[in-house]
Amino acid sequence: LPTSRTISVHDFGAIGDGISDDTQAFSNAWKQACSSSQDVVLEVPNGRTYLLKPVTFAGPCNSRVTVEIGGDIIASVNLSDYVGSGESYWLLFDGVDNLVVQGGGTIDGRGSIWWQKSCRYNKSKPCKNAPTAMWFRQCNNLDVNNLKIQNSQQIHVDFDHCSGVRASYLTVTAPGTSPNTDGIHVSATNNIQISNCDIATGDDCISIVTGSQQVRANGITCGPGHGI
Repeated sequence: LPTSRTISVHDFGAIGDGISDDTQAFSNAWKQACSSSQDVVLEVPNGRTYLLKPVTFAGPCNSRVTVEIGGDIIASVNLSDYVGSGESYWLLFDGVDNLVVQGGGTIDGRGSIWWQKSCRYNKSKPCKNAPTAMWFRQCNNLDVNNLKIQNSQQIHVDFDHCSGVRASYLTVTAPGTSPNTDGIHVSATNNIQISNCDIATGDDCISIVTGSQQVRANGITCGPGHGI
């Protein structure tokens, strides 16, 4: 018997033309992967561009899931799509243990539409949050590696209430003028190793806030940005 099975988002109707909404296909593929009784690879093939609205990939899962992002994932720029998520996230991995997210692809928040609304850009605007591009919440034994994350709406990658995290070979980029676009945000997370990342954003390269313990970072290239 094979030790793992592979599922493609195309098995669930993803188009990958950068125009069609592939959110439901990704959601359905995730549900299938998460319910698998054997370890599973969820494939986002390279050479394609997938348009996604805010989506939650929820656990707990029955076995180990590896999300292999070879292609490009781009965010919807229709602001009304974010109302249901409270404008707090774009891609949320919630309560998934033993998760691996990797593959060399690009995750593009297309955040300029949010930056223009920011009170940092325009003093007449109210100061409001904008979505976090990749939010990992309550994920234990998590490995995120070999991805490019760019132009997030606000924070690029947030590790929130996680433990046992390895984040490596991530390239995080946004214009130096983009507001609040922290590269990697660590919140109430313990035992996290961040290594060999290139981060150039409009805010902190790595921000570490309340309740985080055993945070190690090495091999980080930072700039532009506000440091660590």
